[in-house]
Amino acid sequence: MKNNFPRLIIAATQSGSGKTTITAGLLAALKNRGLDIQAYKVGPDYIDTGWHELALGKPSHNLDSWLVGKDKLQKIFVETSRGADISIIEGVMGLYDGGRGGISSTAEISKILNAPVILVIDAKSMGNSAAAVALGFREFDKSVKLAGVILNRIGSDSHKKMIVDALNDLGIKCFGAIKRNDEFHLPERHLGLVPTAENNSVDVLKKICAAVEEQIDIDALIQYARRNAQCVMNFQTPNSYFLTPNLKIAVAKDAAFNFYYGASLNELKNLGAEIVYFSPLDDEHLPENISGLIIGGGFPEMFAARLEQNKNLREEIFHAAQEGLPIFAECGGFMYLMRELVDFSGKSFEMCGVIDGVAAMTKKLQTVGYVEAEILRDCVIGRAGDKIRAHEFHFSTAETSDEKIFKCRRMRTGAEYFAGAVKKNLVASYLHIHFAGCPSAARNFIDACKNFQRQ
Repeated sequence: MKNNFPRLIIAATQSGSGKTTITAGLLAALKNRGLDIQAYKVGPDYIDTGWHELALGKPSHNLDSWLVGKDKLQKIFVETSRGADISIIEGVMGLYDGGRGGISSTAEISKILNAPVILVIDAKSMGNSAAAVALGFREFDKSVKLAGVILNRIGSDSHKKMIVDALNDLGIKCFGAIKRNDEFHLPERHLGLVPTAENNSVDVLKKICAAVEEQIDIDALIQYARRNAQCVMNFQTPNSYFLTPNLKIAVAKDAAFNFYYGASLNELKNLGAEIVYFSPLDDEHLPENISGLIIGGGFPEMFAARLEQNKNLREEIFHAAQEGLPIFAECGGFMYLMRELVDFSGKSFEMCGVIDGVAAMTKKLQTVGYVEAEILRDCVIGRAGDKIRAHEFHFSTAETSDEKIFKCRRMRTGAEYFAGAVKKNLVASYLHIHFAGCPSAARNFIDACKNFQRQ
């Protein structure tokens, strides 16, 4: 029996076309109509989902075919969208852009979910050429169902009419046109958009929502999604189950550390973990009676002074690591566990000192892309020889004398390198993994936590 999930993908011709802006405004506008909406983001991005959560007041989920695989991606979508009136999926980069071979591109996700695509076109300084662009995207891969377009940064009503007339001649529907407005600009920095917690996002979102309600045919989008609601996957999957919690895992979460996939943490919950959050910025102590610690990615470089000032917590983390508490850290968490962090200005800050090394920010992007990582020795997330899929994206370098834990291979270039750090029950690196795509890593971490709990 086919599933019935109204859904649309908001894609774009390229990065910077305005798909995050329009997606956030559309989510808010749909919620204003009293609809139950579920949001998603294609690819590994953590920040765009924050805008979705701001609009809806509930978590958005990532859909990444490299990190979790096709079957698990479908399972995540079905489980999290069941019961929603409509699901809105924001794409990544341009419609056909992704990893090597198009892996985890918006186009690939649209095929996996059989989801229709609305293409955002930045029409600034373009007339009929915008229609030519839409035609090219439609014809490039006809197995991708292009439902129509939304024009962005239109200069005037006559500008809109010119392009819409050209689109009509090609049989391509225009669902709306957003007029140029500098107030809609979402602030950016070295890893992309600035997280919603660090800017005037609520005011910006209200303005975007008002424009979307006025300038996009929301009724037509809803009707289209409902008409195509049943052309999805041909399988049913049960709801996520959670074992009765029998151990606590502390997860760092605040403005400095907030890069987590909800479905990834759910894997740990499924295995009997209770997730308890704490703030390295504000809390002087770790949560009590924990059997494991996870410190995800984020922006420790932007809060280095405050992290340094919270000396009591840093010392607690250091001693917990010495006592063998299972610790898993990614990217920003890896940097925080270092002895020292150097910010963009060259100023040095003392960090936890668990890892004997220095993380230093640079002006140049160091790495971005998917990697396959081989575990070099038995550790809290796996055994020597195990391979995991991951994503890496950072502007910093890390120098450490501690033993490396991963042998990595970049999927786009094939380049190989050693990465991360391992000692006692600690594993830390720049790699972001998804436990839903690496269930053995989740099980191994839970086992390590149980062993520590028994001790």
